[in-house]
Amino acid sequence: MSEHVPEPAPSRPAKQHFSRPARPRTVLLRGGEVHSPADPFATAMVVEGDRIAWVGEEGAADSFADGVDEVVQLDGALVTPAFTDAHVHTTATGLALTGLDLSGAATLPEALARIRAHADARPADRVLLGHGWDAAVWPEGRPPSRAELDEAAGGRPLYLTRVDVHSAVVTTALLDLVPGVRERTGFRADAPLTGDAHHAVRKVAYATLTPAQRTEAQTAALGRAAALGIGTLHECAGPDISGEDDFTGLLALAREGAGPRVVGYWAEVVASAKDAQRIRELGAIGAAGDLFADGSLGSHTAHLHAPYADSPSSAGGTAGHTGVAHLRAEDVAAHVAACTEAGLQAGFHAIGDAALTSVVDGVRAAAERVGLGRVRAARHRVEHAEMLTERTIAGFAELALTASVQPAFDAAWGGADGMYAARLGADRARTLNPYAALLKAGVPLALGSDSPVTPLDPWGTVRAAVFHRTRAHGISARAAFTAHTRGGWRAVGRDDAGVLVPGAPADYAVWRTGELIVQAPDERVERWSTDPRSGTPGLPDLTPGNDLPVCLTTVVGGRTVFGPPNE
Repeated sequence: MSEHVPEPAPSRPAKQHFSRPARPRTVLLRGGEVHSPADPFATAMVVEGDRIAWVGEEGAADSFADGVDEVVQLDGALVTPAFTDAHVHTTATGLALTGLDLSGAATLPEALARIRAHADARPADRVLLGHGWDAAVWPEGRPPSRAELDEAAGGRPLYLTRVDVHSAVVTTALLDLVPGVRERTGFRADAPLTGDAHHAVRKVAYATLTPAQRTEAQTAALGRAAALGIGTLHECAGPDISGEDDFTGLLALAREGAGPRVVGYWAEVVASAKDAQRIRELGAIGAAGDLFADGSLGSHTAHLHAPYADSPSSAGGTAGHTGVAHLRAEDVAAHVAACTEAGLQAGFHAIGDAALTSVVDGVRAAAERVGLGRVRAARHRVEHAEMLTERTIAGFAELALTASVQPAFDAAWGGADGMYAARLGADRARTLNPYAALLKAGVPLALGSDSPVTPLDPWGTVRAAVFHRTRAHGISARAAFTAHTRGGWRAVGRDDAGVLVPGAPADYAVWRTGELIVQAPDERVERWSTDPRSGTPGLPDLTPGNDLPVCLTTVVGGRTVFGPPNE
């Protein structure tokens, strides 16, 4: 029998203590140039917490000076919205920054020497990882053979991606770690791996990264982005690119708030509401990014209507090679319809004209199934979108597809003597990356780097869009800047950000730069104006040969992520 315990006497309710929430910290920036459509002559800005509170001229700033927590003297510096890089592979970028990067190797022997040095410096790595080789710029005109790699790596496993990341060369020791790889599509005895063979090898290679190595690489990439005035990255991940642990780890790291925001896309086909829910549970906002409709031009895997001009032996050695189609129009339609029904953003990697035709035809078929208005409202997107035609540009406009593009591709590979011309012939090469035609048709643009394919470099990206190697495709500096700031936000469904106006998120960067100018309303991008009566906020002079702006401070959500702290 249990002991009787008397019930306690009713107690008086505890006294409630309510305290007001802490007042958001306020900062006044003054004495500079503030790039804002709210006031083209603005020299000052007030930030309250994580939002822009006011933008205006110096005289009015005096009324705020005594009521803020901090006053930042800009000393003539330029304040702009922070950039958004709309296509990044963060871990791979960090590995290139901290490890073996062959993008600067001028010859094949130099590349092999770098591999030897890296192998000697990393004796504990289970698999050596590297990036950035490009045989097209080497005098030898060929990638390293497997025997050369085996010797340079000392017989150790080595995974080494081409600059476009759509093919890789590997050592025998790494192949031996991947059961059945020699029977997979894309495997050739002594040539770069593509397709399924490449994906299988990449999965094994990246699985050897420890959590500490991944975090180190991601931290390096985020730090580099912040130092360049980038406030937001669109991470384009997926099962064929990086593992789920890599993706969720990056999103968790970004949520800690020490660097740029990261918006995640996961490139996996959706066939049902259950599939869509799994995408959301990973933390992704869309089943998009590098969901491959085709490959790349450099690796001869972009899907073309007409054959490659150089009939590469690396792509099978047969005349008439037109690349690789990973998705048909009906596959695209099913994915877009399922995503639209689930309220999820869809998207695709598509570079070749045949791949882009499949994407447009597929999205149009999805619109016939679920409704054009719903498809347009979802803001589905297409990555790279290089080899467009009048028909596919019209399709982008009709279906409200965002073109997530990389102007540095044209800077690196365009022109009469560039890789595009070698792969396609001069006439087809001149049609690539038609940014002016896209804008004229009303297609939204979001600019990015596809880092590590091309480096994180926002002002260089704007310059490349303005000074396109095919003159007719260049766009104004204002349009390119908008596409690299506000355009990235719009691509994720946010119309209230990427611009310095009251109420917008306090994501901004401070720059040391030269005289600000306004591009004249003329088709010739060389004409500029410094007349303040234009009523348009000025931008740095990006003419090739001029120094690009230098980032002094980057702030994300009111928190300094690069430069001197403001809290």
